[in-house]
Amino acid sequence: MKYTTSIEINRPIDQVVMLFDNVENYKHWMEGLNSFEIISGEPGKKGTKSKFKFEMGKREIEMVETVLKRDLPNEYIVSYNTKGVLNTVKNIFEKIDDTTTRHSTENEFHFSGFMKLIGFLMPAMFKKQSLKYQIDFKNFVESK
Repeated sequence: MKYTTSIEINRPIDQVVMLFDNVENYKHWMEGLNSFEIISGEPGKKGTKSKFKFEMGKREIEMVETVLKRDLPNEYIVSYNTKGVLNTVKNIFEKIDDTTTRHSTENEFHFSGFMKLIGFLMPAMFKKQSLKYQIDFKNFVESK
């Protein structure tokens, strides 16, 4: 499954990228994030692996993020791996004007096991969650 989401943020690109690139800010826009831990590497650098724990409803979901490419603001590509799901996300930041930035994400999901059924029956759920994180990020950045 593939899809793209995009949102305009009313802040200059340098400020948007600076706030995005700081792992300490994840808690401000990733609802349900209980913990974040770097397993290997340096924050944001290619090859770095981090463990995320999210509370989603009554479930705790653990996933491993791997930084695949870091060329901000042009692109920042990561993969998220959890039981039955591999999600690759390409983040792109574009300057619209001196005070506005477009943040786009290109998402690609691969499912296995039971999650194949969930991905097939409820694809809109994944896009909705991606867009929610973008809106929450926008609100966080615009509050600064």
